[in-house]
Amino acid sequence: MLIGCPKEIKPQEFRVGLTPAAAGEAIAHGHEVIVETGAGEGSGFNDDAYRALGAGVVDTAEEVFARADMVVKVKEPQAVERKQLREGQVLFTYLHLAPDPDQTRDLLASGATAIAYETVTDRDGRLPLLAPMSEVAGKLAPQVGAWTLQKANGGRGVLMGGVPGVSPAKVVVIGGGVVGTQAARVASGMGADVTVLDMSLTRLRQLDDMFRGEFNTAYASQARTAELVAEADMVIGAVLIPGAAAPKLISRAQLSEMKPGAALVDVAIDQGGCFETSKATTHQDPIYEVDGIMHYCVANMPGAVARTSTIALGNATLPYMMRLADQGWRAAMEADEGLLGGLNVHAGQLTNYAVGRALEIDVVSPTLAIRG
Repeated sequence: MLIGCPKEIKPQEFRVGLTPAAAGEAIAHGHEVIVETGAGEGSGFNDDAYRALGAGVVDTAEEVFARADMVVKVKEPQAVERKQLREGQVLFTYLHLAPDPDQTRDLLASGATAIAYETVTDRDGRLPLLAPMSEVAGKLAPQVGAWTLQKANGGRGVLMGGVPGVSPAKVVVIGGGVVGTQAARVASGMGADVTVLDMSLTRLRQLDDMFRGEFNTAYASQARTAELVAEADMVIGAVLIPGAAAPKLISRAQLSEMKPGAALVDVAIDQGGCFETSKATTHQDPIYEVDGIMHYCVANMPGAVARTSTIALGNATLPYMMRLADQGWRAAMEADEGLLGGLNVHAGQLTNYAVGRALEIDVVSPTLAIRG
């Protein structure tokens, strides 16, 4: 198989879909790899690092898309990239289709086979290709939230850990999954007064057992959520429904009950955001204000620490990429139900039910799609 990796073109996206080590692994298995020149520079990998392991370096993304049997990326293909996809070609990347009807329509029209990192599952139902970026985003969330809270940035001017005689910041994390757990760990490590909200009592017990009171936990009833949000200096939205649009957990009306200058950090923005007032921003212009509340809604947060993120993502995606290449995508999916769950689009058909519900598009069973 010829595996191709173009340079990411989403604003301030410095990650790359294929590390030199992953390229070398594919080549050792008898595959051919081409990488667009400069694709790895944002993550600290120059063209020579790819050449040294046998990969070809080509001048343009157009050549990558024209030649590759499988295109490996990080972020969802942008409009100019989607026009270059073709029938029979495999796209392996993050897609986040539920809040993105334009991308969904273009992928359906392309005839390509699109496999989304964020809906691949393992034997325990976890999301192994989303988890590493969720860990990065969770750990980043308190950092960027602390920056947003600084007065010069429009925030309340509250220090996360306080000082003797002055209370620390109150941080509310909505969602006790991978993002929420990492966010709570870092925020509490910064000295903040942290509460994690979740609707699963089992998960809250697990967090209590694992962290032994390092942070507080609470059941995410509407009343308790509203009470804690009103008291918070920072709220981190860390909810996920795999493949689906994120639920809206804080309404615009609730902003008036919050402290002026409080910070909302929406880690669910890739799936449409979990605050009613969320809209995607970039690393270049990351925050905005609505009704006196500061919003940080960068849609590719892990891109800020591109080297760490690229290596972590590559470690997770490599085994799956090799199965797709070694066995062929169809056989690999027939052998692995979790990988089959990553199939979102095939030959003009939508194959993910959560996306279909969100966008009101008819869905074909992925099992039937791959047999077609």
